[in-house]
Amino acid sequence: MDEKLWQKCVEFHGHECGGLMTGFKAAQYAAELLALGRSPDEETVCISENDACGVDAIQVVLGCTVGKGNLLFHLTGKQAYTFYERASGRGVRIAARPKPEGLKKGGTLEYMRPLAPSELFYAMAPALGLPERARLFGSAECSVCGEIAAEAFMYIEGGKPVCRDCRKAYSRLSV
Repeated sequence: MDEKLWQKCVEFHGHECGGLMTGFKAAQYAAELLALGRSPDEETVCISENDACGVDAIQVVLGCTVGKGNLLFHLTGKQAYTFYERASGRGVRIAARPKPEGLKKGGTLEYMRPLAPSELFYAMAPALGLPERARLFGSAECSVCGEIAAEAFMYIEGGKPVCRDCRKAYSRLSV
């Protein structure tokens, strides 16, 4: 295990935990299977099925971030991640294998530390396709609150742009 890289993950996340180790090992496995390095832009894409601690390690190890548009979320609550190498289109979905029952607090971290990623995860074909590159959108001012939002997230009501927060939901049925 690359202890120096692990320490960078711990510094970024704020503490050591089993969840961070999960993302660390998943990122290492993806790097091994797809010959990935740290992504300076959108060369590597991660679709995370959770919004837990492991995502922080993926950001540090592979350089996938929300701001660059190469870290996306498909929240299923699973410790699973789909990784793509954009240039070739090759991808892999990595999902956590069950851990031994009865691990005490902190036990997940110590259980995972010595194991190879292939012992911790299933690797399979991606179920989700490779997302398109991040787009840049123009901005528009909401006619109700006056705040600026990307045009792609605006609605038109009464011929004027309205943001999601100010949009009046339409329903003919009371629930």
